Amino acid sequence: MKLFNCSLQLLLLASGLVFFSPSVPAQSLPEPVSKAISADVPNLPGLTKRGDATMRFFGLKVYDVRLWTAGKMQSYSEPFVLELVYDMSLKGKDIAERSITEMRKQGFQDEAKLTRWLQVMTRIFPDIKKGDTLIGVSIPGKEIRFYTREKLIAAESDIEFARAFFDIWLSEKSSEPTLRKRLLGLEPQ
Repeated sequence: MKLFNCSLQLLLLASGLVFFSPSVPAQSLPEPVSKAISADVPNLPGLTKRGDATMRFFGLKVYDVRLWTAGKMQSYSEPFVLELVYDMSLKGKDIAERSITEMRKQGFQDEAKLTRWLQVMTRIFPDIKKGDTLIGVSIPGKEIRFYTREKLIAAESDIEFARAFFDIWLSEKSSEPTLRKRLLGLEPQ
């Protein structure tokens, strides 16, 4: 059974055959994230859920994803939050490697930076169990932060890395255009 689970996880990470279903229950942002954003951007109106989706692979739920913004998010010039709630266990290293693969699909080809970013993400991303949450926070012009529901786990000031990371879900070149549309509220849930 362990071999099957491991093989399934690798297949999920490597596959482009992913299905989405709507109706991720609305929640509020975790308190550590809300407080940190309020402290850094005191005049920012509260962030609200812009969109959400559930990623599925052959009927198996991989994760729920939510985008929290203060407005319409025309660009990356305002703070926003991307929250992923996993429904299966994954190694942090596998998540980092899949992120690099997706950055390459976006057209990013600077191998020196990709190698450095892989090292950063491998250091940052913990191993995930079912029910765990990873949260990416964009503080424009300053940094990207990563949280669990309980605490800050890392901050990186490389703005190019932040853009490449969030582009995995939010770029027009995303390998998951339906997910992107649902997150941005461009397609009905």
